[in-house]
Amino acid sequence: MKVLSIAIPCYNSEAYMKRAISTLLTGGDDVEILIVDDGSKDKTAQIADAYAAKYPTIVKAIHQENGGHGEAVNAGLRNATGAYFKVVDSDDWVNTEAYAQILDVLRSMLQGQKNLDLLISNFVYEKQGAKRKRVMSYRSALPQNRIFTWRDIRLFRTGQYILMHSVIYRTQLLRDCGLELPKHTFYVDNLFVYEPLPHVKTMYYLNVNFYRYFIGREDQSVNEQVMIKRIDQQILVNKLMMDIPIMDLAPRKLRKYMLNYLAIITTVSSILAIKSDLPENMAKKKELWEYMKAKDVRLYRRLRHTVMGIGVSLKGKAGRKFQLACYKISQKIYGFN
Repeated sequence: MKVLSIAIPCYNSEAYMKRAISTLLTGGDDVEILIVDDGSKDKTAQIADAYAAKYPTIVKAIHQENGGHGEAVNAGLRNATGAYFKVVDSDDWVNTEAYAQILDVLRSMLQGQKNLDLLISNFVYEKQGAKRKRVMSYRSALPQNRIFTWRDIRLFRTGQYILMHSVIYRTQLLRDCGLELPKHTFYVDNLFVYEPLPHVKTMYYLNVNFYRYFIGREDQSVNEQVMIKRIDQQILVNKLMMDIPIMDLAPRKLRKYMLNYLAIITTVSSILAIKSDLPENMAKKKELWEYMKAKDVRLYRRLRHTVMGIGVSLKGKAGRKFQLACYKISQKIYGFN
């Protein structure tokens, strides 16, 4: 069995996918690289096939009709043979020294027959044109270099969330929890991280700057104007997160973390609707909150009474001030460009 399976969702990625693949190849034969060509119209398929031919024990090329980022992740998970599973987007890459440390930890877990559900590491915002690179680190919130549980975590700071770039899940855990991301939908990375969390019992945090998250392309999904155009997809993911029952979750720290995570995603949806200044999007924002209320009134009341919930419902000057503050938090997390 491979130690780690890494899915690379690719759609028209010929211009940048080689950087991602080349950094991942340094993991050697303990790694399985699954290049998922999601119906690309450029040379992505040929590049994937060339890597699979050159590195047959490491790289597998998967070709499918276009199903979107989520379906590409689904395809990677369906084909994964590794004990652990990671997603690396085709325009991102990894730090090879940190990568070696990650693999050492995963090997030691398997060799020691330790049941590790989730490995967490840092990621770096590689924002185009930025002089200083911002790092999302978790050393203030998580114990380091040992297995721990939800009861061992400390407080997460505002804007400090575990995102797809941070996580490596145990493959079987993802399958056991029935993870299936929606087709033709962006922003499913939030669902990928969020849905398995109630099933996670054991975690390990390695304080290394492993994942390099590129931000800067105009067509990138986290571009603010692109997000507004795709607000229906953001809201769909938001609703799917609301469908996961969390109000009775134990331990309390897990429940609190998931509530805060859902609050920031709902804030993003609401603020995008407000910033669009379109009546139809404001109606979608209202319907989103009504959906939450119908799904779980306790959840609705809890989120409405958070600072973010209050901020997105206030009107006038005070409301706009709150909204700007909430949006700045969202920017820190997602690095909107």
